[in-house]
Order: sequence, then structure tokens, then C-alpha cells
Amino acid sequence: MTTTAKDTRATTIPCLRYRDAPAAIDWLCTAFGFEKQLVVPDSDGGIAHAQLSYGNGMIMLGSVVDGEYGRLMKQPGEIGNANTQSCYLVVNDADAVYRRAREAGAEIVLDIKDEDYGGRGFTCRDPEGHIWSLGTYDPW
Repeated sequence: MTTTAKDTRATTIPCLRYRDAPAAIDWLCTAFGFEKQLVVPDSDGGIAHAQLSYGNGMIMLGSVVDGEYGRLMKQPGEIGNANTQSCYLVVNDADAVYRRAREAGAEIVLDIKDEDYGGRGFTCRDPEGHIWSLGTYDPW
């Protein structure tokens, strides 16, 4: 018997935390083209929960909080700007997204190029140091 959810658009949804989640939401929408699906503010001016859609995918994010779940994570700035995970976004036009990301202030860490395995893409850091890879390679 399978436990895979069959009636959903995506069965994997990355979850991220940001020190300034409202600014991160605006940046992700401007730089990469995410769309706000749901944004729930908290009582401290942060974000209790947000859902940003991208094509048929989604990320969820919220503000860094000192709680049971929050203590399980470290922000890149707390560990020498290292990351232990990253997100990959499949895009139609990597060059256009590359220009948008640069204009929004993304730190390009791997410049745009054609990949040996197919597709064209690049890797960057967002303003809080999270690593994102974007490209036209579609494994599906």
C-alpha cells in the first residue's frame, strides 16, 4: 500500500525560515517570480506562515522563532553562511530569471551556464544567505 498523496499538485514542499520573512516574501516574488498564495502575519510583525506558489510547486516559510521547531534549524548567517539544503526551481527562461535575480541583488555563486546533463541555469544566494538554483533542466 502506498502512502503517497495522489490528489495534490506537489507532494514535496520545501519549508524555509527567515529573520525578516516579510522582506523575504517580497524579494522572492520580485527576484524569482513567486506568487503569494497565503500570508499569515504574527503578532510581532513577522510571518506565522506563508505559502508562495511557483508554477505547480510551492514553498512554505515563516519568521525565525525560538520554539520547538525553530530550534531544529540554523540560519545561514549563524553557520558561516553555509547551507545544508537548497531549492531548485525549473524555469522557462533561465537568462531572464538570472537578470531579475541580479537586479534584485542576488549574490550569484555559480554563474549561468549550459549544463552537461541538459538545461541552462545558475545558483545564487538570497538576501539572508539561502542558496537557490534555477534552470531550465526539467527532470520530469
